[in-house]
Order: sequence, then structure tokens, then C-alpha cells
Amino acid sequence: MPEKPITAALAATGLIAGYGVAVGTGSRPLGGVVLAVCGGACIAIWMRRHDLRTTGLLTASGLVAFALSHALGNLIGAWPAVLVVAAATSLVYWHFSDSRRGIGRAAARA
Repeated sequence: MPEKPITAALAATGLIAGYGVAVGTGSRPLGGVVLAVCGGACIAIWMRRHDLRTTGLLTASGLVAFALSHALGNLIGAWPAVLVVAAATSLVYWHFSDSRRGIGRAAARA
């Protein structure tokens, strides 16, 4: 049986890779596509796992984190802000979605 997807890792990947693509290519829209693909995958997973309210709250928290990364970037720099926000977002998603489903526990024991 395949492992259930861990949205915490998917979200962090989207934030970090999205920013990396934007910086590397000079195209913010292309970075946005990477972020949107990962975010859309998280939303699809949450819609199967949770009710609409929980899915909406998780989605909103990701959007707020993305916005805060811009403000935080002015204080500590862009890459550090992206990494801090990716870590914080992952913790939220793990706590409120992934860990509640027992996802990743088998991998942690191995």
C-alpha cells in the first residue's frame, strides 16, 4: 500500500522551490506556478481528509504565511524568510492534518 502524502513536506517544497524557481529564472509567475501546483495538491489532499471548514482554514493559513514571508523578507532577507515560513507552515500542516491521520509514523519508526 503506498504511503499517504504528507502535506507538510509538500507545502514546504512548494514555498522553497517556488521561490528558487522565481529567483533562478527571474520569472515570478513561473515561481508562482510551482507554488500553486504544490498548494493545489495540498488542497486536493485536504478535501479528501477533512471537511470544507478545515480545508479552508489550512488553505488560509498557507496564504497568510506566503504573504507574511514578503514582510519578513524585508526584515531578515528573502531566503531566510522563505525558510522560516516554510518551517512554520509545515509545523501547522503536520499538527492539524498529517499527524492526525497517523501519516509518517511508520516511516519514523523505520
